[in-house]
Amino acid sequence: MRERPLSSNVPLVLTIVVPCYNEEEVFPDCLLRLRQVLSQLRENGKISERSCLLFVDDGSRDQTWQLISAAHRRYDDVHGLKLSRNRGHQRALWAGLEHADSDITVSIDADLQDDIQVIGKMVDAYLSGKDIVYGVRENRDTDTVFKRNTALCFYKLMKILGVNQIENHADFRLLSARALKSLLSYTEENIYIRGLVPLVGFQTEQVFYSRGSRLAGESKYPLRKMLGLALEGITSLSITPLRIIAFTGFAISLLSFLTAIYALAEKILGSTVEGWTSVMIAIFFLGGIQMLSIGIIGEYIGKVYLEVKHRPKYIVDEYLQ
Repeated sequence: MRERPLSSNVPLVLTIVVPCYNEEEVFPDCLLRLRQVLSQLRENGKISERSCLLFVDDGSRDQTWQLISAAHRRYDDVHGLKLSRNRGHQRALWAGLEHADSDITVSIDADLQDDIQVIGKMVDAYLSGKDIVYGVRENRDTDTVFKRNTALCFYKLMKILGVNQIENHADFRLLSARALKSLLSYTEENIYIRGLVPLVGFQTEQVFYSRGSRLAGESKYPLRKMLGLALEGITSLSITPLRIIAFTGFAISLLSFLTAIYALAEKILGSTVEGWTSVMIAIFFLGGIQMLSIGIIGEYIGKVYLEVKHRPKYIVDEYLQ
């Protein structure tokens, strides 16, 4: 990983990191279009001839790795990294970032729904002194109504729970060498890169674009995985849910104390009536609160359990460079 002053006249070395999982349908178009971007930037004198694409195969079950290998044999600027098994998008992206040896690194998904022409603007922003450049969606017109509304709720919830991230930004971004080095200094097992990058600091900029439709294949982020990613982000970057439990426990205790005073007063006045409904409601309500609280605490304990093991985030099966 290289670091150098912006005043250097030597062209920048750019690595575009592309996580892939079962992307055989979209890979040929992805390869063609990204190589065209590299070619344009080289012709404009913005990047070095040593700039490259780094495709990370996240344990694909189709022919994705075979296509990456064939492209590597054909083109000098195509590199490949194969993980030993599927580790998830965030870890695959992290693996690619760790293997990028360049002045600047851009990450983008293989479906190319993000506007690749924005990469040139990201490079310009870096040349103007920015260390981190976020690709931000101008709108979500290509999403279904359900996905659009759940995404808005997701960002609002994350903000309420204290997770600092850029709204409508996924993992399409540029990182300078020093920003990437700082990001990789975070050693936790539970990775949520979208929330970690803002913690790095440095000068940032946002470039806006309209997101297109997927070139081919199916989305690799169904609702189940989106919920898992949200849970990962919340529990790895915020302890607000634990504080909510503490506040809820305090509020219920206060309410119970006031209710006990009221019940005692009614008993002294002799106006109490034995009732079953109120007792059952109280039992079910408190039982539900307790189970929810235990579940949230258990999630955090599980995160701690994984952290203390210090297991590797991924294992490399093959590296083509």
